Amino acid sequence: MAATLWSSSSSINDSSVFVFTTINRSRFHGLRRSCSTRIDLVLPKHKSFGCLNDSSTNKKCNNWHMTTYPCPESRQWRQQHLRSSLSCKQPRHSDAAINQEKNVSRATLIWRAVKLPIYSVALMPLTVGSAAAYLQAGIFSAPRYFLLLASSTLVILWLNLSNDVYDFDTGADKNKKESIVNITGTRTGILIASYVSLSLGVCGLTWASLQSTNIRAMLLLASAITCGYIYQCPPFRLSYQGLGEPLCFAAFGPFATTAFYLLQSKTSELLPISGNILSASVLVGLTTSLILFCSHFHQVNGDKSVGKYSPLVRLGTKAGAEVVKVSVITLYAILILLGFTKYLPSACIIFCCLTIPMGRKVIRHVKKYHEDKAKIFMAKYYCVRLHSLFGIALAAGLVVARLFTIKSNIKTHVILT
Repeated sequence: MAATLWSSSSSINDSSVFVFTTINRSRFHGLRRSCSTRIDLVLPKHKSFGCLNDSSTNKKCNNWHMTTYPCPESRQWRQQHLRSSLSCKQPRHSDAAINQEKNVSRATLIWRAVKLPIYSVALMPLTVGSAAAYLQAGIFSAPRYFLLLASSTLVILWLNLSNDVYDFDTGADKNKKESIVNITGTRTGILIASYVSLSLGVCGLTWASLQSTNIRAMLLLASAITCGYIYQCPPFRLSYQGLGEPLCFAAFGPFATTAFYLLQSKTSELLPISGNILSASVLVGLTTSLILFCSHFHQVNGDKSVGKYSPLVRLGTKAGAEVVKVSVITLYAILILLGFTKYLPSACIIFCCLTIPMGRKVIRHVKKYHEDKAKIFMAKYYCVRLHSLFGIALAAGLVVARLFTIKSNIKTHVILT
């Protein structure tokens, strides 16, 4: 609110001297700014300078007014004696955005609690793994694909529900309105539902593994679920030690993506673990870990207060924004490198490079709003979009490469058979 400033003249050699500092959140050139202004005036006699503001109505000061009595040297005086310095900067937080965040509707909170876009982390490893199997051997089982999709979605549901329960227990979600526990008010019911979901998901994954008679896939899926458990569940809670992102990378990248690739094989033909699938799994793991990293920007203070030392708590949001930038650049650098070395077909490189604008959007949003809790909340959803678009492009490239496998010189680097 702009301060009301009036000067009262004190005669010093027929002049009046004024020094004052003003304006907080005034209107400057029609835009909202937080301003600090220092204006030194030496006024001839019969001149006054003031801020036109009615403090009783609590209105902002929108303009300054100078009243002068007729003086021949008026213009010359203003040029010689009015000296001011003005510095303005954008406010760190938008009041409107903060108020909007406080008044979020229950429907919006429920939508956030459901985290529907986050379930793309179940879809992308499966889709990329299946596409890699199609590239390798030209095989694809639609019934098994949808069985695996339903089962992995149930496992992700367990991750989300149990994570809310355990963060509620430690107090990390005390002020998190979109926590499913805070919305429903029942901790035990949510915990039971989460483990029922896990049980059903594991049954589906086991069934698919038995259909393909692939022990390696079962071991990889068991490793992925173990990563999820030690990430958030007591007594481990490795996410509180800042190990969430590495565990996320391993679980959704090399473990899950490779397992889904192997589960597309027929009982009479086992797929080899090749450089193609390992390369693709690394890229999937990177984009998934980026989602987890950016999901903590708006809850740094809450995490720190309960001893949850995520990478963002250790680094701070400013350094975290730089990590996001480096991570996105690294993602595309690895992509191009894998293309040059023929571990991925050229179609993958071309299609995935089309997602660069989305990657730039993630970088710009995080850099601009890393200190604004209301706006940085969207960072993880921009990462979900990048993850989804990148995964679809990667899978499409693998399929197209198979369709034109004779014309494109694709190397299949067999590592394990």
